[in-house]
Amino acid sequence: MQTTRRRAGRAAPAVILIIGSLIVVGCLAWLLLDRDESSDHSTGPVAGTSVDELFVYCAAGMRYPMEEIASQYKREFGVNVQLQYGGSNTLLSQIKVADTGDLYLAGDSSYIQQAVDGRLVNEVFDLANMKPVIAVLKEKTSIKSVEDLASPQHRVGLGNPGAAAIGKKVRRLLTRSGHWERVNKNVTENGVFKPTVNEVANDIKLGSVDAGVIWDATAAQYTELKQVATPELDAGDARVQMGVLRSTKQPTAALHFARYAAARDKGLRIFREKGFRVVNGDIWAHKPELTFFAGSVNRRALEPIIQAFESREGVKVNTIYNGCGILTAQMKTILETEGNGFPDTYMACDVYYLDAVKEFFEPGIHVSETDIVICVQKGNPKNIQQLKDLASEGVRVAIGEPRECTIGVLSRRLLQDAGLYEQMLANNIKAQTPSSAMLLPAVTSASADAALVYRTDASSNLDKIEIVPIQSKLAKAIQPFSVARESQFKQLSQRLFDTVAASRRQFEEVGFRWRLAAPQASN
Repeated sequence: MQTTRRRAGRAAPAVILIIGSLIVVGCLAWLLLDRDESSDHSTGPVAGTSVDELFVYCAAGMRYPMEEIASQYKREFGVNVQLQYGGSNTLLSQIKVADTGDLYLAGDSSYIQQAVDGRLVNEVFDLANMKPVIAVLKEKTSIKSVEDLASPQHRVGLGNPGAAAIGKKVRRLLTRSGHWERVNKNVTENGVFKPTVNEVANDIKLGSVDAGVIWDATAAQYTELKQVATPELDAGDARVQMGVLRSTKQPTAALHFARYAAARDKGLRIFREKGFRVVNGDIWAHKPELTFFAGSVNRRALEPIIQAFESREGVKVNTIYNGCGILTAQMKTILETEGNGFPDTYMACDVYYLDAVKEFFEPGIHVSETDIVICVQKGNPKNIQQLKDLASEGVRVAIGEPRECTIGVLSRRLLQDAGLYEQMLANNIKAQTPSSAMLLPAVTSASADAALVYRTDASSNLDKIEIVPIQSKLAKAIQPFSVARESQFKQLSQRLFDTVAASRRQFEEVGFRWRLAAPQASN
């Protein structure tokens, strides 16, 4: 018994050591797991990256909402958002010279458009609308119209047209109404031009001037002021926009913050509380997921575009490629059963299958087009030279299934127009496939002598097949892009379209003809 006790005594420390080690390992594992689960928010906006600070050129009129948004964002993601204030035009000039920074927030869309045209800005986010109003102290009653601003009896403050968005807007509106020359003279001689809208508002508040023209949203942030709306100024709605600068070294982090500021339940809520008329923004999601239904013909062009979009935006695009008849049937089933998964965006193989669900989508934009051609085996052993040759005795033909894919509908229409469909259905059509992607294998495997296919599909297999063109105005498919009316991510979907619209080369490289007109530069 004594020996047994001695052995047990020697074994006890080893057992304790093993158990202790297991506890330590378990605790470390738990800590690492907990850190990993919470990393989406605690280590910054983008998984796998370390972002400490973002730099935003911010129009002074947006100072109060942006300070609150930046503070809230830092609490949630640990990223400091440095805001540099100034007039919209002054900031734009700084951006041109400095070539640094991450984002630019302007008081009017015209400045963002200048930045886009000057290749200074990529993505653009709509935030809010505002309009110019005359602002006075609440007890003031003598100023009621634009005409009063021209009176030498009144000291008037305006934004500097060369620095502030409000100044440029007022000059344009009053020039149009015929008041600018006299108002400008009065301000120059008796009043003051200020570089930012906030400085004009402060002068009114302090009584340094009798009146000024500021944004309605700015006036709403000063309890001492009242607004005087006038028809001349009411016509001057301005769109507040934020743009991601090309100079940013951290575009995904910049986009994350921009989505946050433009989300209806995050940044836009704060803008609304500060008196701005906000746009209908997306709901907030740390890593949004878009559902994208796309007809099979688009796959080769879209895949690299979507991959690049996902990487830059830090989002997920769940893309489903199939025959458009199948896709539209799936959409209707989702709606009928009130299920999930209805697409945010849809790019059909042809307008036919967008028209089939047009009540659920915004009007489509025609991106590209491709021909319908006859695909035959290498060497063209059946000597097929034109559409009617497909109806020859012994010619086996594959077409798409009209109820399931666009190529099927368009092929049926094409053959009906030529008076061949019923005859070929009885004698020549040996296969009807649910998507365009399945037609070429029917020819390359010799199970069919010919198939009606998209030129884009056929051109990728010229080592195995030959193409016979079809002389018909109906031998064409047009690919439209559209956003779902009820999508919770309309703005993100629009940026996906913008990415597609900037990808002409990718479409042409796989055989599409480009239909989108080049965007017009603003004045």
